[in-house]
Amino acid sequence: MNDLKQKLSDRLIPGFRRRLAGVDALPQLALLGLLSGVFTGAVILLFRFAIEFPLGYLLPENDAENYEDLAMLTRTLLPLGGAVLLGLLLHWLASRDRKVGVAHVMERLNYHQGYITFRSALVQFAVGVGTLLTGQSAGREGPAVHLGAAVSSLMGQWMRLPNNSIRTLVACGCAAAISASFNTPISGVIFAMEVVMMEYTIAGFTPIILSAVSAAIVTQAVYGSEPAFSVPALTMNSLLEIPWILALAVVIAIAAASFIHILSWANRFNHRPIFLRVVSAGVLMMPFALIIPEVMGIGYDTVSLAIHGELPFWILLGAGLAKVLVTALTVGLGMPSSIIGPTIFMGATLGAAMGMVGAMVAPELASSVGFYAMLGMGAMMGAVLQAPLAALMALMELTRNPNIILPGMLVITTASLVTSEVFAKRSIFLTMLQNQGLSYQNSPIIQALRRVSVGAIMDRSVTRIDREISYDAARELLKSEPKWLVVEGSNGPSALLPSVDLARFLEHLKNRQAEEDKSLPEVIDLMEMPANRRDIAPIQYQATLEEALDQFESTQAEALYVQRHVAPMIQRIYGIVLKSDIESYYQYRRS
Repeated sequence: MNDLKQKLSDRLIPGFRRRLAGVDALPQLALLGLLSGVFTGAVILLFRFAIEFPLGYLLPENDAENYEDLAMLTRTLLPLGGAVLLGLLLHWLASRDRKVGVAHVMERLNYHQGYITFRSALVQFAVGVGTLLTGQSAGREGPAVHLGAAVSSLMGQWMRLPNNSIRTLVACGCAAAISASFNTPISGVIFAMEVVMMEYTIAGFTPIILSAVSAAIVTQAVYGSEPAFSVPALTMNSLLEIPWILALAVVIAIAAASFIHILSWANRFNHRPIFLRVVSAGVLMMPFALIIPEVMGIGYDTVSLAIHGELPFWILLGAGLAKVLVTALTVGLGMPSSIIGPTIFMGATLGAAMGMVGAMVAPELASSVGFYAMLGMGAMMGAVLQAPLAALMALMELTRNPNIILPGMLVITTASLVTSEVFAKRSIFLTMLQNQGLSYQNSPIIQALRRVSVGAIMDRSVTRIDREISYDAARELLKSEPKWLVVEGSNGPSALLPSVDLARFLEHLKNRQAEEDKSLPEVIDLMEMPANRRDIAPIQYQATLEEALDQFESTQAEALYVQRHVAPMIQRIYGIVLKSDIESYYQYRRS
């Protein structure tokens, strides 16, 4: 039985990996997408339980979001105590292990081919739970995206899949996380491709959709099929409301630009000790927790009240503006909080406040307060994330009302345009990466090269050979008709030469023997014989074509030999990649 398992492992898994090296491995990617969604959904359930169970037990009326009814002293000191504990944890960690959230996932995609460590996932789980249990202005969606991406990345690493497949798996995990958090599969798919990957591909849609659907099924089995918010039937009463909807878009754009600007300003203190910055964020949270406790925690109870028009104007306006200020300052200082959840809070409260003003100005024309709350929610998400399509899909799935599409498109695109063009603000995640001195490359050429592994284009007709070889051994070697010979040096492979050059040299020796009656040499030195030798450098089998080009540039090699660890201290060579192979592949695909 064990022999049968070993044979299946030796035959099926390498073939599975080989298919995934290219861009057309849809059946294999679809299976991986399903697995990613199931595992991510399970992890998100565990994450939500770790938050909701203790909060439901500790907060008044067993309500996991009822910070408002805590004693004034308790809710004032709670964020400070949490900040001290989180600051100590982050101070104990190395700086590379402190990075969490969506921006970190994007960094790993851009600089590390989507490889996320188990340690990173543990840190995200701990600080994500910690920020919410201690009443920081935070959400659960950012940690969920990080956890989903990490689970999917670790699955790909454990299976030793090519890097292009691991990148797709990370996108699957992101989509599954958003789908599981809001019960919105479509917006999860669009979020993964528009915000995280920043590209749309036909091959990517299928596994990402399956991942989002399977994650939604897992969470629906526990929480039911209802979306994150209970939304009443919403309609636009009159086309005469369009000017006010545009005014709402401008207000939301100003709030979004202010949020991004304040967060970026607070990032200037990143050179200060992490403990000091996080404790300072806790101190800043104290007066807000005392005066406007609605800003504590996720705040979805406040969002629900805003949608149903059950909060007064000044509470809506004050809570919305306070959420903008305190979230931007605390996250900018280093509090490991999510941004997506607070974005929804800001948009819903400010949108509802604008709806109330509209109802006072023109009561016979104005739509419901909930209508404007939902529009504000979508507009703020689109403007802060610079992801209008993801915001529109989220709005449509949360309301389950096609009547919201037309005004939603108008308010989301207007707010996004004003934020990006008038105030020159990029996506909040790109801004955070920029503040760290990092960029996010997403040109069409780079995207195309990232989608393919070197295993898809390498020439497998290669033989590893010692530098010195006998005449008879060389003749015997050439019978297998390899195209390339990798010459072994004292410190590993040292050169590449075409086998035809060795065949030509053997023929020359044979002719010379016949003409000059000279004996054949006992040993042929492959580094001394006439041949078109090329300098070579290694590349791992999992690497993408982008990594291969980077290796060509950094080593100035003329060819790369593709290798993989098959045992400790043992590397097996699988093929050869030339720079011209990459260029030819890209030209062929583009045409």
